[in-house]
Amino acid sequence: MALQPLLHDLVASVCAPTSALAGRDGQIRATGVQGAFHADARVLSAAVLRLDDREAEPIGHTIESAGRARFVSLARRLGDPGADPTVRIDRIREVRAARIEERIEIASTASVPVATTVTIDLAVDLAAIELVRSGSAGRPVAPTLSGGALVWQRDGITVTAAAGGADPGAGGRLSWRVELAPRETAILSWGLAVDDPKAVIHPSVRAHDWSRPVVRAADPRLTRLVDRSLDDLHGLRLGDGDDTYLAAGAPWYLTLFGRDSLWAARMLLPLGTELAAGTLRVLARRQGRKVDPSTAEAPGKIMHELRRAEFALDHKSLRLPAAYYGTIDATLLWISLLHDAWRWGLADDQVAGLLPSLDAALGWLDGYADPDGDGFLEYLDASGHGLANQGWKDSGDAVRFRDGRLAEPPIALVEVQGYAYRAARDAAALLDAFQRPGGSRWRDYAARLAERFRAAFWVDGGYPALALDRDKRPVDALTSNIGHLLDTGILTVDEEQAVAGVLAAESMSGAYGLRTMSSADGGYSPLSYHCGSVWAHDTAIVTAGLARAGFSDAAQSLIDGLLTAGEAVDFQLPELHSGDARADFNRPMPYPAACRPQAWAAATAISLLQATLGLYPDVPNGVVALRPLGPVSARGLRIAGAPVDVEVAADGTATLSGLPAGLSVEQGVDADGQARPVRN
Repeated sequence: MALQPLLHDLVASVCAPTSALAGRDGQIRATGVQGAFHADARVLSAAVLRLDDREAEPIGHTIESAGRARFVSLARRLGDPGADPTVRIDRIREVRAARIEERIEIASTASVPVATTVTIDLAVDLAAIELVRSGSAGRPVAPTLSGGALVWQRDGITVTAAAGGADPGAGGRLSWRVELAPRETAILSWGLAVDDPKAVIHPSVRAHDWSRPVVRAADPRLTRLVDRSLDDLHGLRLGDGDDTYLAAGAPWYLTLFGRDSLWAARMLLPLGTELAAGTLRVLARRQGRKVDPSTAEAPGKIMHELRRAEFALDHKSLRLPAAYYGTIDATLLWISLLHDAWRWGLADDQVAGLLPSLDAALGWLDGYADPDGDGFLEYLDASGHGLANQGWKDSGDAVRFRDGRLAEPPIALVEVQGYAYRAARDAAALLDAFQRPGGSRWRDYAARLAERFRAAFWVDGGYPALALDRDKRPVDALTSNIGHLLDTGILTVDEEQAVAGVLAAESMSGAYGLRTMSSADGGYSPLSYHCGSVWAHDTAIVTAGLARAGFSDAAQSLIDGLLTAGEAVDFQLPELHSGDARADFNRPMPYPAACRPQAWAAATAISLLQATLGLYPDVPNGVVALRPLGPVSARGLRIAGAPVDVEVAADGTATLSGLPAGLSVEQGVDADGQARPVRN
């Protein structure tokens, strides 16, 4: 049986919609998932560098930016004899949209001349990303020679490789003869270009889409996490006309994903509203218009993912249409992102332009989200070949009872009810503010939902169930999902206390972040995708909710877990890592198939920064609240389009400068309700 390739030990360079994955030696070998990808097709399956038909010996690599990496190796058979190497190779790879360029520096410190033949053997298979993900090999494409370049063509895609001064061979080999005098360096270069007119995703046309703050924190790991994450996020930008959104992650999800793109844009709101506005518009243009069980489309529904063609994983009986709508939460998240962007200062005319899409989204919530009319949002894959689970934990085994049994669909997820409660109230605020009808109706909807939720979801143990199953039984596993409720408003103060308490227990918070499932549950495994691992974005969402609700100790503990995890991987947080206990390992074990870089994992850094600052603007109402967790400063954030600086001293005194006229600072309070002095 073919297995999904592992990613954890590869080096990724990304400039969406193009990425390259190589070994730590810089070589791209015809194995696993190594290669270069463009818009769901592998456009380079091998690029192996040799000197005199021998591979050099790698000694290290560094990632210089999201799209640029440097690999260093030695050719110890060349140059002077002795222990000290005298011939060094630096291979600098830079990925740009639809292009990969390499610069090869061969430096000699030898006392004698050095002569060598340098070759790079290239191969292309144009395999679809889902074929690669399934662990299968693509069918090689034979190159042709054209105008001194190597050319591969199939399925409407053309790949061209050319090198200055190199002799291209018909088999895909580039070759240079290099002669070095003592202490001389030779520089070789080659590049690969992709022509893909059928691609459905495209690079952003904008130079920048958010500010880049200067952060100084008492814990310097936060500064480093922010810096590295912003580099990665820049590499994940995609464009639709003039609008920018974030691809979900490399390599499997380097495309538009409703839920992922929305959460990432929401986390980046402290850096400006441009990305949020672009993401909202891109998804609004693809909002559902008809009922189609094969694609899970429904009027007003926000899509799940966009692909070049059908995405088929036959070993999982999964066949997703190119435009797939199988998500229960993206529409709700779209509504709340519109509201939050408005609160951060998105211009009224941009908000007004999206109100028809808000109306359509509310139409989906009113008419399609609750098919059996019991008052809860639920999902069921009607096609038989789509996602069995359609919340953020979308693997087939994600919804389990505490004893490990799988729940049967239809499934009503706990966090989705909270999202719906918040979306209804967020929509009501927008409708009122823009003099549109329906505000009171949606506030009433939220109130009724909260009552039903309170009666149906709470289980023995004093926490909400993960879900209701097809028989409306509470699925009683203890999971991170309940932490998402903290920032929705659906919980009472006492219920928030109960949720915070169970999440702070060792069984949930004893790893490097928040476990997706309690280690005491029957379905738990530290390397389960959704039943025991730690997801950075999930931990950040819960951390933000804890911080805003006043549970500062619990929030700080989770922040420390993620920062420790980030430090172990050069501050490039992966999609997820293992849920092994911190007491057992001095660093988190990798989840070997996790995407990295990944949008909502990278955006976690800004979410943690905001939680630490305690910065909560409400521009329409002229108020900015500051409730900091600890000492930190950030210069160059954005509120209502204006650059603002926040400084929190060790004694909790907070200073906010640069606010536009008409905005004032609200006095903050700490977790004990004690007032903190704030200066504007």
